[in-house]
Amino acid sequence: MAGTRIIAYFNLKPGVSVADYEAWARSTDIPTVTSLPSIERFEVFRSTAVLGSDAPPPYAYFEIIDVADMEAFGQDVATPLMQKIAGDFQGMADVVFILTERL
Repeated sequence: MAGTRIIAYFNLKPGVSVADYEAWARSTDIPTVTSLPSIERFEVFRSTAVLGSDAPPPYAYFEIIDVADMEAFGQDVATPLMQKIAGDFQGMADVVFILTERL
């Protein structure tokens, strides 16, 4: 288990298509973030349902980012490539990043 797990909850911004976001995630976001030295594991999930309810999920997507070293992660995300990816992501999604720790 990583030192820190970050969970991101997000919906796409109006006008951003699911197909465009998911193609970008598969071709750019997932491979790039997964390759960062500070990342132990990175996964992106699409919401499908709320268990026991007909209500739509409050968030369309979730990311789980297992960070081995937060100091190194800060350095990794400060690179020009990651700044571009972060900017592209922020342009597509309304996101909340939650830092967690295991009980």
